[in-house]
Amino acid sequence: MMTPKDIEQHFTGADDAYRFARWGRPIVPVVFGVTEETLSTVKGAIEAVVALAGHKMAETDAELGANLMMFFFHEWDELLQVPKLDEMIPDLARVVERLKAAGGQQYRAFRFDNDGGIQACFVFIRMGGAMADLSADTLALGQAVQAILLWSEAAFARRSPLAVLPDNGAVILRPEIAALVRAAYDPVMPIAAEDKSHALRLFARIGAMDDT
Repeated sequence: MMTPKDIEQHFTGADDAYRFARWGRPIVPVVFGVTEETLSTVKGAIEAVVALAGHKMAETDAELGANLMMFFFHEWDELLQVPKLDEMIPDLARVVERLKAAGGQQYRAFRFDNDGGIQACFVFIRMGGAMADLSADTLALGQAVQAILLWSEAAFARRSPLAVLPDNGAVILRPEIAALVRAAYDPVMPIAAEDKSHALRLFARIGAMDDT
């Protein structure tokens, strides 16, 4: 089980600021750059994580049409050719150059509503290097869980949110991450928080849920 400090670190950035947010509306995903078979795998992973959270999905978002957009591609420069993407991602050209220089393989950009909840999430995956070696199941589940909350950049830098079952090799969320997602979406918890005491509340919710 995670300690309050462990939980806090999952939402604390390099500037030592605590930032937590969950989705404030039903999730409407759209996926670009994959085969039909992989599309089914990705959407299945999103549905599984949304169900775990006790949240909802929908067919369309009234403001954006789709609010969880996933892009899979081979080179970062391909993003510059996507129509109107620069209208959704501020300074897209500069972001692309920074990711190229850093050898980045994934990037997420979030939008927030007036309550601080997640309004939209844009996920960009460059299918090269280690990413290209992942199975579709592993890649899809990993991206789904990283889009369900506003995690810090360091949250999964040292350890994946996933685990492999030794008996059959199936990929699952680590139990402590699954418990944290469920607690984060508990109706009694706030949709957004910037005070580190929120981590203590999450810890308490996990304990309460374990006792039921």
